Amino acid sequence: MISIDPNDLSERENYKFLIGSIIPRPIAFVTTVASDGTLNAAPFSFFNIVSSNPPLISISVQRKNGKRKDTARNIVETKEFVVHVVDEAIVHQVNETAAMLPANESEIALTNLTVIPSTKVATPGIKEAKVRLECVLERVIELGGDHHNGCDLLIGKVVHYHIAEGLYNQGRIEHEGLGAVSRLAGSNYAKIGEVFSIERPE
Repeated sequence: MISIDPNDLSERENYKFLIGSIIPRPIAFVTTVASDGTLNAAPFSFFNIVSSNPPLISISVQRKNGKRKDTARNIVETKEFVVHVVDEAIVHQVNETAAMLPANESEIALTNLTVIPSTKVATPGIKEAKVRLECVLERVIELGGDHHNGCDLLIGKVVHYHIAEGLYNQGRIEHEGLGAVSRLAGSNYAKIGEVFSIERPE
């Protein structure tokens, strides 16, 4: 067993260790609206469920040179966002939105994805996503320190679900039809693969 102190690693080395170890990670494709009305879209794999009652999810957005990225800034300003579950059918187009564009240019223009109005928030969603979650900001937690690093942990309350026809059966999501993909390290992604069941003890 190799033992490593994170303080002995560079920021990049810590990043590579974590994203290579904590796998697979679900991917949140997040849409937000900037103060000038620009629709911002970006994928994040530091993403998960926080609570089911109330329905809360979290997204962690790393800062760049200590400054909030567009997604985090927009969420803090507008108090809302839409999260889309990334699946096999849209993953390549979602990847295009990871490009570094000026804040006043929409990443959606790089794709063939279709913008669709939301039901309970002003931020639009993406029609092609099989699951999308309309969210309002529950809390933002600033973490990690000095002007060179840090991140914004954004906790959102889900106020409306949208699920593609045929995926929602007796209160459950059919994972085969969803075809969600997950993030590994580097340029690698993973499909669901083999599924096995283990009963929880009483």
